[in-house]
Amino acid sequence: MTTCPPPLLLFLSKGFSVTRFLVAFVCLFATLNQSRAGDWPEFLGPAGTAHSNEVVPTNWNESTNLAWKVDLPGSGSSSPIIVGNRIIMTCYVAEGATPKRQVLCFDKSTGKPLWSADFPIDYREDGYQGYITEHGYASNTPVTDGENVFVFLGKGGVHCLDFNGRKIWSVDVGKESSNRRWGSAASLVMFENMVIVNAAEESSAIMALDKNTGEELWRQEAGMLELTYGTPRVATTAGGDAELVISVPSEIWSLNPRTGKLNWFAESPMTGNVSPSVIVDGDTVYSFGGYRASGSIAVRVGGDDDVTDSHVLWTNRSSSYVATPLLHEDRFYWIDDRGIAYCTSAKDGEVIYRERVNNLESGRPVYASPVLIGDHIYVVTRRSGTVVYRPGDSFTPIAQNKFESDDSDFNASPAVSDGKLYLRSDQSLYCLSQDD
Repeated sequence: MTTCPPPLLLFLSKGFSVTRFLVAFVCLFATLNQSRAGDWPEFLGPAGTAHSNEVVPTNWNESTNLAWKVDLPGSGSSSPIIVGNRIIMTCYVAEGATPKRQVLCFDKSTGKPLWSADFPIDYREDGYQGYITEHGYASNTPVTDGENVFVFLGKGGVHCLDFNGRKIWSVDVGKESSNRRWGSAASLVMFENMVIVNAAEESSAIMALDKNTGEELWRQEAGMLELTYGTPRVATTAGGDAELVISVPSEIWSLNPRTGKLNWFAESPMTGNVSPSVIVDGDTVYSFGGYRASGSIAVRVGGDDDVTDSHVLWTNRSSSYVATPLLHEDRFYWIDDRGIAYCTSAKDGEVIYRERVNNLESGRPVYASPVLIGDHIYVVTRRSGTVVYRPGDSFTPIAQNKFESDDSDFNASPAVSDGKLYLRSDQSLYCLSQDD
């Protein structure tokens, strides 16, 4: 929620011209918006909508529409974020005497490395086995408020750095492991002066930290959070109240983002681990997931206590297991971890199409979430390139672009800025733009 800062109210109380003030405020607002244009500040972009009006290439390879490429010192499934002329991302470096996670910063125009910050792993990390081998030790996407960058490194804690890589504060949010040892995955979100952390894997808790100091402002602990891997989102009720919504096994919750207190909950069909993030559309939230993609749900925010009978708009068995579906014009789009392209209705969850994607490697071919860029949906597959297709009544891919020289995993969702598309693999960071 946007509020008028006290100094501006003071100006009005001192008798300043309302007209002159409004003109100045509009100019200031336009300047702030302009300075932030082109930013991709968090997982799936501004407000997590996974939408961009940019125009980027639909075809590329090593010799076409590749502006630059830089090799990375380590692997990672976290997505890049972009603020100003900086790309910021995380990776896990296994080489050397002490493994570490790194926060890396590159110039978005040239790929030139600007700085890196090391976070040595001097604690007992889960062994590299089971599902951790599917996504690694650097899966949480950073977030920025335009002033600093905040990174979540699982058992390595939450850290605030300035745009020159200087560490401002660090907070330990737990060093536990779920019984399944799937590893950390949830990304950070900002709300007012807070950084919201889903530390389900580390401490079976969701918490808020003061963005300036790292001080813990509130914490909500619950055993049901243990298998919750999605990123929470902030929704707004019809009355203008903010709600922090997160999907947990068999339920969806709304918390007061300022206190952490439970507003309401609703029963959901998503049993077992929940990986996709909540999707917000006005005062309606949608959630997908559950073990083997067990279901989906739409809920109207607002209400108190158990709202299963009063606020649940629909439930359905259609679902995504890993990727967060893309909402566009009352439809959801995604390609699941078995290589099936889905389109479902946001009105009732019913399937509009379900089609197998050709030319994908076996196993779990897709982990990344779809992004709508201009008129096209982009889905990064793990080892078979990026599938590009248009939203519509049927799945008709127009391109499948692969870097033949990179046989590592592409698990991260893309980032977009100023007509350029950024992809990261376990091996490299790529910048794609239309050749002149």
